[in-house]
Amino acid sequence: MTGPAERTEQVPGLADFAAHRPLLFSIAYEILGSVADAEDVLSESWLKWQDGDRSDVENPRAYLARIVTRQALNAARSASRRRETYVGPWLPEPLEEPSEDTGLDHVLTGEAVTTAMLLVLESLTPDERAVFVLREVFDFGYPEIADAVGKTQPTVRQIAHRARNHVRAHRTTAVADPTQAQAVVERFLLAAATGEVQTLMDLLAPGVVYLGDGGGVVAAARRPVEGADHVARMLIGLLKRASVESDVGMRMTTANGMPAVVVTIDGDLDTVMSVEVADGLVTAVYAVRNPEKLEGFRISSDRRDGSSS
Repeated sequence: MTGPAERTEQVPGLADFAAHRPLLFSIAYEILGSVADAEDVLSESWLKWQDGDRSDVENPRAYLARIVTRQALNAARSASRRRETYVGPWLPEPLEEPSEDTGLDHVLTGEAVTTAMLLVLESLTPDERAVFVLREVFDFGYPEIADAVGKTQPTVRQIAHRARNHVRAHRTTAVADPTQAQAVVERFLLAAATGEVQTLMDLLAPGVVYLGDGGGVVAAARRPVEGADHVARMLIGLLKRASVESDVGMRMTTANGMPAVVVTIDGDLDTVMSVEVADGLVTAVYAVRNPEKLEGFRISSDRRDGSSS
C-alpha cells in the first residue's frame, strides 16, 4: 500500500503545496474570514499550481502565496456583495485552535486571528486587507506583495500605510493574558449555566457587546445587544429556554485565539461563542449559530473527539 509520503512524492508539485498548505490556508482565511471559502480557494489554487509550468519557479512559497492571494481576492469581492444582504450581524467562521488531536493545518494564532481583528479587517477593502495580511501578519516583502496583488510597489506601500492606520485606529487596545482570560471565561460559563444573573453581570464590562450570527437560518439577535444587564439576562434566558425541552451541553475550547464556549443541543453543535476579555472582564461575546458557518468547526471537533470515521 502506498503511504502519504510516497503519494506526495509521486504527484508532481504536491510536496511543495503540502509543505506550504498551513500558510496558504491561513492567508486565505485571514483575507476571507471563512473556513469553507478558504478551503475552496486552496482547491482552486492547487489546480492552478498543478496545471501550471513550475520549471522556473525559484521560490514556491512566494509563488503559491501569489496564487492563493489572487484567488482569495476574487472570492472576497464576491463575498462582499453577498454580505450586503446578509441577515443580522456577520461574523467570521470560528476557527478552532490547531493541535495534534484536531489535525488542523493552519498557522494562525494570537491577535491576528481573533474575531475582533477579523471584524476590523472586514472594514478594509479587499486590496487593503490582502496587503495588510501579507505584510503585517506574514511579513512578506513589498516586491512579493506587489506581485501577488498585481500592483506597483509604491502603490502597495501606500495601501499598506492606509490599512495600518485604519487597523491601528480600530483594533482592541487591551489584550488579556491567556491564563487570566481562560479563568474569567470559566467563571462566565459557570454563572451562565447556573442562571446566576448578578454573578454573570459582575464578570461583564459595563459596555459589553453581544453579537449573534444566525444568518437568517436560525434564531439570533439581529442587532448588537449592549450592556452588562441586557447581555447577562439574554444569555441566561436563552439557556433556560433551550434546556426546558433539550439537553444543553457546554464546554470550553479555544477559537480564533480566544477562549470560547461550545454549546450543544441534544448532542448537536448549536453555537460557538468566542469571548473577548480585557482588564479581567468580558468585553464582547461573538456567538456564531449559522449552521453553514459551523461545519468546519464541527469537522475539527469530530477529529478531536475521534468520532469521524
